[in-house]
Amino acid sequence: MAEMQYRTLGKTGLRVSAVSVGMWAIGGDAWGPVEDSDSLAAVRRAWELGINFFDTADVYGRGHSEEILARFLQEVPRDQVYVATKVGLWRGRQPNPYTDPQMIIEECEASLRRLGTGYIDVYQDHVWWDENTEVFATALRQLKEQGKVRFIGLSANDFNYIKHFDEACGGMDTLQLDYSLLNRGPERDVLPYCQERNIGTIVRGPLAMGKLTGKFTPDTTFPEGDIRRGWVEGNNRQNFLHDLERVEKLRFLTGGSGNGSTGRTMAQAALAYVLAHPAVSTIIPGAKNPRQVEDNAMAAAHPLNPEELAEISKVLGE
Repeated sequence: MAEMQYRTLGKTGLRVSAVSVGMWAIGGDAWGPVEDSDSLAAVRRAWELGINFFDTADVYGRGHSEEILARFLQEVPRDQVYVATKVGLWRGRQPNPYTDPQMIIEECEASLRRLGTGYIDVYQDHVWWDENTEVFATALRQLKEQGKVRFIGLSANDFNYIKHFDEACGGMDTLQLDYSLLNRGPERDVLPYCQERNIGTIVRGPLAMGKLTGKFTPDTTFPEGDIRRGWVEGNNRQNFLHDLERVEKLRFLTGGSGNGSTGRTMAQAALAYVLAHPAVSTIIPGAKNPRQVEDNAMAAAHPLNPEELAEISKVLGE
C-alpha cells in the first residue's frame, strides 16, 4: 500500500490526507443497507492508511453518521483527526427554516454531543441554494469566535451563492463542492476562485456517486432506500445511460487491470483526475467497508500523466 499524501487545506493550515472519507453512506438512510460494524471497520482502516480527515453531516442518518464517527474518535488522539460536519437540513429544506442564528448554534451543540467532542474542526453550511445566507454566516462566525468550531465553510456549487456566502462571513475557510470527470464545470470558475483566495477545497462526488467506478451497467438496479434508485426510473434513465457511455469512453485511463504498478482501477483513475487539479485540497469519496477505503486510498499513487489528461477532453468532447 502506497504512503498517503498530505495537502494544506487552504488558509486553515491543516495538513489533511489527499484522499479522505465522506460519511454520507455510513448514515444508513440514503445508500442502501450498511452495517455499523462495516462502517466502523472502514473508518478504522482509513486511519491505518493515513487518512486523517472525515466529513459527515448532522442529517446523515439523522445523526447516526456522527455517532459512528464518535465511536472512532474515542480510540484515537483527537488532535490528530480532523472532523468536518454540516448544518442546515435537519429542520427541513425550502423554505429554509433557519431564520435565526441561534437555531444553527443549537444544531452545532447537538452535533458536538453526538460526536462526543468539544470542538469541530470544519463546520459547514449545508444549504446549497442562496437563502438565509446572512443567518448562517452570522452563526458560523459566532461559533468560530466561541471556539466551538475552528474553521467555517460552505457545501455548494452555485458560483454566485459561493461568492455571496464568502462575503457574508468575512472570508470562508473551506468550500465543499461536487467535482468529477462527469462534472467538470467547477474548473471554469469555482476552483480558480478558491485558488485565488486560498480557500481549502473538499471535493465530494469525485466518483459521481459510484458511476465512475465503472461497475454499473444498463441493467443495474438499486435497492429500496438507495438515493440512486431514481437514476434508472422514468426520464432519469436516459441521463444514466448517457453517463455510462461517457464512462466507457474513459476506460483507457485504467491502463491495465487491478491495483498493481502497471494499472489502476476506474475508480482510482477518476479520483486521480480530481486530485490533479492544483486547487483541490482533499477528496472525500464514500466507503461502506474497508475494501472500498483501500481502493480509494491508492488513487494518489496512480496519478494521470499529461497525455492522459489531454485525451480526457478529446474523448468527452469538452
